[in-house]
Amino acid sequence: MARITVEREHSLGKEQARAKAEQLARKLEDKYGVESSWSGDTLKLTRSGVKGTVAVADDSLRIDVELGLLMSTMSGTIKSEIEKALDKALA
Repeated sequence: MARITVEREHSLGKEQARAKAEQLARKLEDKYGVESSWSGDTLKLTRSGVKGTVAVADDSLRIDVELGLLMSTMSGTIKSEIEKALDKALA
């Protein structure tokens, strides 16, 4: 199993950051079939072979993802895609 962690600071405030995380989750659902649900300020993401969280704070977003065995081979590509999507969402 591979583990990916990406954290970015922001100046959006918690509510706007939550909205950005929600937009990102919808894109992941449309593109990859990832399901999402909120638990407090943490967005939980699940899909076969993948589970993760997006923790929203007042001044940062932190994404933690665990990849199953088959998905682990693509961890570098997946991390790069997460970084690009997060940077674009927070821009």
